[in-house]
Amino acid sequence: MKKSLKISLIIILLLLVLITIILIVLFRNELKTLKSFIKIDDYGMYKMTYYGDYGFDDFLKQGATNDKDIEKFVTKKLLKGIPIKFNVTDSGCTAFITKNENKDIIFARNFDFTYAPSMQLYTNPQNGYSSVSTVNLSFIGYSEDYLPTKGISLNNFLTLSAPYLPFDGMNEKGVTIALLAVPEVQMESNENKITLNTTTAIRLVLDKASNVDEAIELLKNYNIYFSADVYCHYLIADSTGKSVIVEYYDNDLQVIETDKEYQVASNFIAYNNLNIGEGYTEFNRYDKVVNKLEASNNSLNINDTINLLNDVGVYDKDGFDKLQWSVVYNLTNKSGIIWAHRNKSNIIDFELN
Repeated sequence: MKKSLKISLIIILLLLVLITIILIVLFRNELKTLKSFIKIDDYGMYKMTYYGDYGFDDFLKQGATNDKDIEKFVTKKLLKGIPIKFNVTDSGCTAFITKNENKDIIFARNFDFTYAPSMQLYTNPQNGYSSVSTVNLSFIGYSEDYLPTKGISLNNFLTLSAPYLPFDGMNEKGVTIALLAVPEVQMESNENKITLNTTTAIRLVLDKASNVDEAIELLKNYNIYFSADVYCHYLIADSTGKSVIVEYYDNDLQVIETDKEYQVASNFIAYNNLNIGEGYTEFNRYDKVVNKLEASNNSLNINDTINLLNDVGVYDKDGFDKLQWSVVYNLTNKSGIIWAHRNKSNIIDFELN
């Protein structure tokens, strides 16, 4: 009897070991990805490297016409059946292209929002360019009362969906893109084109574009829908210094170029000088940046850039500080800095290797 029990226990133990080995083999990339997850600022800023294939080429073959389509794809492809729900609200942002004192091309960007934990995500797809991007984790349900934890844990499993949720980023070619909210768009879908949403359009550019012109052509090949009807336009630049604002207006993709050595974007429609804004601080912020760049002859050192971004961060009408993160991408040497919530005491350096 004792011998039989002992044999049974050994068999059970061997089965558990076998199951563990199978799970490790099947989920090795996911486990490695989650293991790389670390906190970099107590406000709620994190960093993670994505290992393995996140299936974006498969996604581009089918696209998504609404958030539920993306939720289903991500649930099946990345989250092994664990459901995800997107949560989108309006935002106000400022971004600009300039040069630093070494004549490097600089892309600087604020993201203003209700409380939003964020994550720097590093990706290196087999069929695309490596990139670093910033993900708004509130988009997938994280909040001040529910934050992910370090390393491998159930409550940060949803971060595996991050490749589909970039709000800004830079790839190895120096192509950089950021979304900014605008009050309206005018765009009809083409039934012959695959449809992407606001954030997967950014992933498209980061993974596939080697310059601004390629980014524009890629975006023209797809319809776009705006998650939760939060309308956006994009500021895009590359390492040559070329930049454009891409807007969806007059039922077409519109490209707004500049005759300046810099370009600034805020929360208003720039196409045809329509200047349709939200009626808050978008024009004041825009003017502050333009005045600073003009006064400095389009050359800002890093301290001036940091101070300018902090200065144009949004406070709402009740005085709530909405500035969630600021990031500066150096398109020339593929490096940058990022910091949370105006916290100049914790400026994080990064490089895209």
